[in-house]
Amino acid sequence: MSFGERARAALAAHGPLCVGIDPHAALLDAWSLPQSGEGVREFGLRTVDAAAGRVAAVKPQVSFFERFGSAGYVALEEVLAAARAADLLVIADAKRGDIDTTMDAYAAAWFTPGSPLEADALTVNPFLGVGVLDGAFALASRHGKGTFVLAATSNPEAAAIQRARTAQGPTVSASVVADVSARNTADTADGEWGSHGFVVGATVDWADAGIAAFTPPAPILGPGFGTQGAGPADLRTRYGQAAPQVFASESRSILKAGATGIADAIVGAAEAYREALRHG
Repeated sequence: MSFGERARAALAAHGPLCVGIDPHAALLDAWSLPQSGEGVREFGLRTVDAAAGRVAAVKPQVSFFERFGSAGYVALEEVLAAARAADLLVIADAKRGDIDTTMDAYAAAWFTPGSPLEADALTVNPFLGVGVLDGAFALASRHGKGTFVLAATSNPEAAAIQRARTAQGPTVSASVVADVSARNTADTADGEWGSHGFVVGATVDWADAGIAAFTPPAPILGPGFGTQGAGPADLRTRYGQAAPQVFASESRSILKAGATGIADAIVGAAEAYREALRHG
C-alpha cells in the first residue's frame, strides 16, 4: 500500500493527532531523565508506549537526538524501530533538502527498508528547488514511503520568502504545491491520496499563502497546534474541507504532562481532535 493510502487509513482509524517526540532539555529535566543519549532514548520509548494504539502517528524531531552525537542517533534508531513495531506511522522530522546526489543519500538513509533510520515519511525542504527532491520522491514511492514537503510553515520568519511571488505570478508556496501535486498525479491511481504531502502550519492563512485544496488529495502535516497557539477548534477553521487530511502535530503541550501523565494527555487530546473533526 502506498504511503498516501496508509496515511488515509491511519487518520480514519485514529483521528488527526500526531504526537511529536521532542526531548527538549527542559522536558528531560521535568521527566527526571539525564541529558544524554540514554535520556532521549528513555524519553522516546516512553512516548511511543503512551502513543501506541491511541494515535495515528508520531513525529520524532531529529535535532533533539542529534545533539548527543552517535549516542543520540543510536537512541533515535531504537525509538524509530519501536514506533514502527507498534504500528504507528513514523514521520522523521529532519527537513532534509540538498542537491540531487546528496539528497539521494539522505533518502536512502530514511527510506530504505532495513536501514537503521528507516521511517515511514520524512519532512523535506524544497527551497533549493523541488527538482532536487525527485530522487527522494522516487525512492519513497518505490518502498511505500512518503514525504512532507515544506509549503507554508507556521513560523513567522518564513512568510517573506514563502509568500513572495514567482515570475509566473503564484506565491512560492503555491508553486511548491503545484510542482509536488503534479508528481502525485503521475504516481497515484484515481481516487487515491498522493504519497507526497505538505507541511502547512495551523496558523497559516491559506488565501494569504496563495494555496487551495490539493489535487490529488495528499496528507498534510500541521505544526502550530498546542504550545504555538492553535487547538482542535482551529482544525476546520484553518484547513476547511482538507481537515480530514491533517496530522495535527502537538509535542510540548502533551509532553509536559510527564512520564506518568502523558498517556492520559494523549487520550484527551486525541478525542478532542476527533470531536472537532466530527462536529467542528
